[in-house]
Amino acid sequence: MIENFTGSFTQQEPIPEVGIEAAINVLRNGRLHRYNTAQGEVSQTALLEQEFAASVGAKYCIAVASGGYAMGTALRAVGVKPGDNVLSNAFTLAPVPGAIASVGGVPVFVGVTENLTIDLNDLEVKLSLASVLLLSHMRGHICDMDRLTAMCDAAGVVVIEDCAHTMGAAWAGIASGRQGTIGCYSCQTYKHVNSGEGGFLVTDDPDLAAASVILSGSYMLFEKHIAAPPVEAFVDLKYTTPNISGRMDNLRAAILRPQIKDLAKQCARWNKRYYSLEMGLRDIPGLTLVQRHAKETIVGSSIQFLLLDWLSSDIQEVIAKCGERGVELKWFGAPEPVAFTSRYDSWHYAPSKRMNASDRILAGIVDMRVPLTFSLEDCAVISRIIRAEVSAVYQAAR
Repeated sequence: MIENFTGSFTQQEPIPEVGIEAAINVLRNGRLHRYNTAQGEVSQTALLEQEFAASVGAKYCIAVASGGYAMGTALRAVGVKPGDNVLSNAFTLAPVPGAIASVGGVPVFVGVTENLTIDLNDLEVKLSLASVLLLSHMRGHICDMDRLTAMCDAAGVVVIEDCAHTMGAAWAGIASGRQGTIGCYSCQTYKHVNSGEGGFLVTDDPDLAAASVILSGSYMLFEKHIAAPPVEAFVDLKYTTPNISGRMDNLRAAILRPQIKDLAKQCARWNKRYYSLEMGLRDIPGLTLVQRHAKETIVGSSIQFLLLDWLSSDIQEVIAKCGERGVELKWFGAPEPVAFTSRYDSWHYAPSKRMNASDRILAGIVDMRVPLTFSLEDCAVISRIIRAEVSAVYQAAR
């Protein structure tokens, strides 16, 4: 009998009851705007910022409308102007080059390794081309941050970290987002906390934090932030920094606060599922598992493997056969962008040159979500289906 999987790859767990109750309270009092507070009240958004900053060990945090908005704000705060080059990963998702384009910057793409991290050798060659690196920890894979920060510090390149896939992860015990000058995070439904949309920006730099608060749309209400610099940091900036409104509201903040408290527990649950899948995919002929660095603390909310040097038609057959059996796989080698999946040559607003070594890797990347609604038995079933279909196509192609 052929085994099939019947679960959903897009179904999330429900919002915690305490978050639902807090959200209902916000709806009942009607004070959804983050600066609309009763006398003596601290808003849900301000409290969330304080709690998230503490969770990652940052001095300052600004909650915003999305992870993409956080990246655009970070780029503006560090001074990226129209026409400026900004280094970034060739292997990432569209909001990253989109953030660069949103401020008029020009993405300069850096290659990808078989470990699905930014190619530090290629980065070293390109460091002189820009003064800012928007580093994407794509699909939760963290590069050698010791080497990267040493290289960028020596070259005078500011590092902004896109941690959309690494909230709760760490490098050498330090929270992801804290090695660079600014860390940006997403709270979109398919990330590690869920408010539908939303994001955070964290930094220890008071000037960058103050600029980001004003950019986010604080008007002159920056004193209502409790995870922001003192008012002295705003004295000059309040006259020279544009308001580009992208605030988080109290409803989303109320939903997120209990999720931030539970994040470590949730990350441990993701990792059990990730390592169960990884175990089930070991030693499949033709399939390469992604190696993780010893200093990396992962959050396994998705898993990737490589079908390196396979014919496109064979990879498409694997994806189709797995799909027929209920396992939804995404492929970064498709000639056209599909849903959330695209690559550097998909973004025609960002001119690029071919990168043959990276193209080979991108052509073999297969990607799968791992929602917490999966059980460990679900992961075992999924692994067996992938093993069977990869093995069958590989054997037929030999």
